[in-house]
Amino acid sequence: MAEILNFKPALARQRVRRAERSVNRANELLDEDCGVGLSLALCGGIRSAQSRVIDARTRFLKIRPAAHY
Repeated sequence: MAEILNFKPALARQRVRRAERSVNRANELLDEDCGVGLSLALCGGIRSAQSRVIDARTRFLKIRPAAHY
């Protein structure tokens, strides 16, 4: 049972990190001069990734409300 309790926060932390990496990668690509069309697509991707970060953090905090990371 303890393994399951440890698994959920670990999975939630992994989701947060993955979403944060997505945002960082998209921002790095946006910093490169790729043209307007690609920049607009990247902006949409960044907004989507930021939304996933917020969602992942919310889920993580519901699992471990007192946890700090």
